[in-house]
Amino acid sequence: MLRCTFLFSMSCFILLATDLFSEDQILSKKDPSELGLKVERLNRIDRVVADGLRRENMPGCVVLIGYKGNIVFEKAYGFRQLKPTRVPMTLDTVFDMASLTKPIATATSLMTLVEEGRVDVDALVSKYIPEFTSHGKDKITIKQLLTHQAGLIPDNSLNDYKDGRTKAFSKINELTLRAEPGEKFIYSDVGFILLGGIIEKLAGKDQNQYARERLFEPLGMLETGYLPGESLQQRAAVTQERNGAWMQGEVHDPRAYEMDGIAGHAGLFSTAQDLSRFGQMIINGGKLGDARILKPETVKLMSQPVKVSSGIRSLGWDKQTGYSSNKGDLLSDKAIGHGGFTGTAMWIDPEQELFVIFLSNRVHPDGKGSVNSLAGRIATLAAASLP
Repeated sequence: MLRCTFLFSMSCFILLATDLFSEDQILSKKDPSELGLKVERLNRIDRVVADGLRRENMPGCVVLIGYKGNIVFEKAYGFRQLKPTRVPMTLDTVFDMASLTKPIATATSLMTLVEEGRVDVDALVSKYIPEFTSHGKDKITIKQLLTHQAGLIPDNSLNDYKDGRTKAFSKINELTLRAEPGEKFIYSDVGFILLGGIIEKLAGKDQNQYARERLFEPLGMLETGYLPGESLQQRAAVTQERNGAWMQGEVHDPRAYEMDGIAGHAGLFSTAQDLSRFGQMIINGGKLGDARILKPETVKLMSQPVKVSSGIRSLGWDKQTGYSSNKGDLLSDKAIGHGGFTGTAMWIDPEQELFVIFLSNRVHPDGKGSVNSLAGRIATLAAASLP
């Protein structure tokens, strides 16, 4: 039923899109030399990716780089599927975003509620989920969830999700803490599952519908959302096997899968082109064309540095921690970014007006690929090409 609702609403929106979204909101492709970029450094990306393909770090990938409101690099490499048959990677391939769901869908949706005065990031989680109080969890704030400082376990048992969404949230309410709130950075899917629940409770609709209406439709991100329809599934990069069938356009994360494909930590699907719109919106201070998603001060709040025990995060995003190997070496201190388990990464640098998107299905076919350092090398080359 959820999938049918999504297909219907997406179809209706696509019919209206040309009227709602003007052409000048689409980022144009531009020769990087016209903007003063060092083309020879961008061209080295081909060699970096070729080396990754040779080492079987991933079957294929899409790389997109934006600078000063223009797309200056956009290429597809390798294959989006190796088994059961080979299918070449294309620029319009749909990817399972995995943990990129956290900042793009969940944190950004939450910030719209902050902007509307419906959420206070310094408030206790129990203000919005009164049941979330046992075992010292009554001390946890929204900000601590966003920065992975709540002391929650990274992932609770998959069995806690087998009996549906309502039961899954009640199991989270019963969890004990791994550390005292605010003391230690522990990267936690559980915290973002909770944030997704808060969004749904306050918005009165599921996170898929809210993010689509509040974020993705206004930005013209027509191929971004949870539960992709059949046409998008056919263009999706294949990940691994589940129950004897290859996952294509079906969420890879097992907990998101048990939550009907819609969760705060994983489940989002998108394309490089759609993500370029999101990246430019952040660089523009919350606006793309005529669409205002967030106020500049809200974007600033979301991206400001927050010291954690092992580095620097921001509200929903990474800045400089042990998870930042996909950032590279030359982005500014203003940059925010994130990676995803399936082989995705995106970094946005407002100071340099630069964003770097790397999308792969590194888990295909056997889950053994590795791309974080490769994505970091690409981000370094992108920043090194700037005038």
